[in-house]
Amino acid sequence: MNYWLFKSEPNTWGWDDQVARGDAGEEWDGVRNYQARNFMRDMAIGDLGFFYHSLKEKAVVGIVEVCALAHPDSTTDDARWECVDIKAVKPLETPVTLDMVKADPRLSEMVLVKNSRLSVQPVRPEEWDIICEMGGL
Repeated sequence: MNYWLFKSEPNTWGWDDQVARGDAGEEWDGVRNYQARNFMRDMAIGDLGFFYHSLKEKAVVGIVEVCALAHPDSTTDDARWECVDIKAVKPLETPVTLDMVKADPRLSEMVLVKNSRLSVQPVRPEEWDIICEMGGL
């Protein structure tokens, strides 16, 4: 199993929207970055990810699961763009802010710290465990 982080602007698509989709999940569409697209191509059914609210909140707020492999993004006719589907698994008891992540030296090499603009990014298993602990899981 691999771990990921999915960033979303909560005023466009937030945690509550994701939860409302239930087990059907939702396409993680609209990604127009080749590196992020390639990460989605590497995902497997059952991989887990952090759901991250960007902009003002800047916090990991929940855990999602990949429920459909990479497929054409329905929001474009351009065949270069693909996406996966994800479903909500559970919220974090305590949101883990970007400031909290940056303050923990064990997370200094995390992609979120090094390249916070990337909308889909890998998370190493040890980083996953640390953030889950920080979030009360």
